[in-house]
Amino acid sequence: MKRFFMAAFVAATLCAGSTFAQPAAVKKIIETAQTDNQTMHHLDILTNRFGGRLVGSDTYENAAEWMMREFKSWGLDVRLEEAGEVPVGFNRGPWFGRMIGGDQPMTLHFVTPSYTSGTKGIQRGHVLLEPKTDEEFKRMKHALKGAWVLVGGTNSGWPLDHSASADSLRNVIKEKNKEIAQKNQEIRRKNWENKTNEPMIPVPETPGLYYREMVEAGVLGFIQSSQVPLRALYDRKMLNDPSTNFDNLPEVCDIKLDENQFAIIKKMVQERRDFWLEFDIRNHFKLGPVKYHNVVAEIKGSKYPDEYVIISGHLDAFDVATGGVDCGTGIAPMMEAARLIALSGAKPKRTIRFVAFAAEEFGLLGAEAYAKTHEKELKKISNLFNRDGGPTPPVGISVPQAMYDDFVEVCKPIKDINPEYPFEVTVAKPRKRPTQTGGTDASVFDMRGVPAISFREADFKGYNFNYGEIWHTERDLYTKSIPEYMEHTSVVTAIVALGVANLKNLLSREGMYVEE
Repeated sequence: MKRFFMAAFVAATLCAGSTFAQPAAVKKIIETAQTDNQTMHHLDILTNRFGGRLVGSDTYENAAEWMMREFKSWGLDVRLEEAGEVPVGFNRGPWFGRMIGGDQPMTLHFVTPSYTSGTKGIQRGHVLLEPKTDEEFKRMKHALKGAWVLVGGTNSGWPLDHSASADSLRNVIKEKNKEIAQKNQEIRRKNWENKTNEPMIPVPETPGLYYREMVEAGVLGFIQSSQVPLRALYDRKMLNDPSTNFDNLPEVCDIKLDENQFAIIKKMVQERRDFWLEFDIRNHFKLGPVKYHNVVAEIKGSKYPDEYVIISGHLDAFDVATGGVDCGTGIAPMMEAARLIALSGAKPKRTIRFVAFAAEEFGLLGAEAYAKTHEKELKKISNLFNRDGGPTPPVGISVPQAMYDDFVEVCKPIKDINPEYPFEVTVAKPRKRPTQTGGTDASVFDMRGVPAISFREADFKGYNFNYGEIWHTERDLYTKSIPEYMEHTSVVTAIVALGVANLKNLLSREGMYVEE
């Protein structure tokens, strides 16, 4: 009997140790976060030391190596996983432009899309409006050499399409324009003979209708009007063209100019004033193919090492800014959550994996590569917490009914972080399982039936954050983040991920989707 009670006492002691291990770790996480929160430090390094992290760039690879170093210093297992390649690499240097002459010389406010040409040093030239008919092109062909050409349309972020398919479409429009020109000539004749005033048929327009001919004529580059803040994406068609290599890259600049300055310059051209534009744009290519990688780090599970809780964001960012929000506000809290859990001494039952996806901006390519490489693990993912939206903090989470009790228990410690911050667990109704990916890496997993339930976020203190202002624009900077929101996010992420990792079972997937 005495032996029985001793055994029972030992068992109870072990159970108590196991029970209090998580609360102790959570307490340590909160204490460390309140006295030594490093979230904004991580963001500072990502944005101000590295900058825009375009896949195929040295900056991206440097940032990935730095992340590996940091994870290792906190005691995590970490590796790079190949996710794909681009046919050529691209690095962006400084850019500058100005108007010389005229009544109001000015410094020019502009951007260029990634993977487009820079200048050949400092290049100065006169300015012309693009030709819209064969007659106009023939009349100004000689003048195009050494000119900057204003083209129509409003920039949406993409470069002018210089692909073979675009050339074919332009040729169709040119043939239509020839027919319209003949009809307009007949209308002018009849108006003259009959003293009538029948209107001319408008000519269809497309930006850079004579793109190829103007390049052959020797233009310095093309300038298109752009709304402010200026948006710049990348030359998608060129990168996806299997024939692309270092020897057949774009030859002339593709400049997206502040719409207010564009209007001034256009009017000066129409008035035939004497002035010049001068640009120095240092867009540099490098020999490819250039491989890119996901960064994968983990704290190995003590009981169920082959079951996972994943915290993720995308490391890549467009390079006309520094990716301070998109997706620095995902990567920095993820890194700090990893550090906080590691420093807490927590021994999660399941593996907590931290993934920085590559090439999200190029079409969720890093997430797709991860899902294919780890296909056999997908059924063992309890939840993927992906953050890609902005610097606002988590204020709740909506989960299927089968997960509700687990999340209520897991989220209880959140109230101990900061009483000013709200947080509520609510029940989400079943929904249709998506059949295609959406706008974030989470959708890659959602489509495959993996729980990818994210926090609800809100600017509840009223910092007036506007995601549309930074989305792929020049204003996606460190300064657009909100430190107190970011720091709170890191702590919530660490606590909830650790709690889910320590549940008795994987989160139930019952009721996630409508049964069809």
